[in-house]
Amino acid sequence: MADNHTHTEHLDSETGKLGMWIFLFTELFLFGGLFLVYAIFRAKYSADFHTAAGELNAFVGTMNTVFLLVSSMTAAMALTAIQKGDRRLTIFLLLITILLAALFMVNKYFEWSHKFEYGIWPGSPVLKNMSHGELLFFGLYYMMTGLHALHVMIGMILLSINVVKVKTGAVNSERFLMLENSALYWHLVDLIWIFLFPLLYLIT
Repeated sequence: MADNHTHTEHLDSETGKLGMWIFLFTELFLFGGLFLVYAIFRAKYSADFHTAAGELNAFVGTMNTVFLLVSSMTAAMALTAIQKGDRRLTIFLLLITILLAALFMVNKYFEWSHKFEYGIWPGSPVLKNMSHGELLFFGLYYMMTGLHALHVMIGMILLSINVVKVKTGAVNSERFLMLENSALYWHLVDLIWIFLFPLLYLIT
């Protein structure tokens, strides 16, 4: 009976992992399509894209890159900690990951606020008076960074749920699939930004 229960848990674990990997691949296809669209329009309107990219702050983008890279490391360390049965360290590392994600969002808020102060937002009169290429750049900029920010917020919620689950013992050294999948999701969020950062801020 115990063997059957263990076998069922193993199957559930494998199914959960497979489901997460399928989801991650669909997300990669989504952002991959956006990256392809960006590359096509950038090749067509290279001068306009260069001008529009000059409005972005590379330093802010670099800071956000550091935040996410470190958070990816702390998420991986949290998974290792729970596998070793260290609940306190796991919670600490998850909270650090959430804090870094929050810093990313604060930075993004100020970055967008700066654009809004200059009248650069989707549908604004200032944007409508720009060239077609610049209009496309900022349209893709807001779409891609906005979609990514949404994924960051979802990741923060998932990590916060894991903190509660670890505290209650629902996630432990024997049952850590939820944390493992959440960490995988967070790594995807970081990976997407690794592509977004040079596309928008560096390759001008």
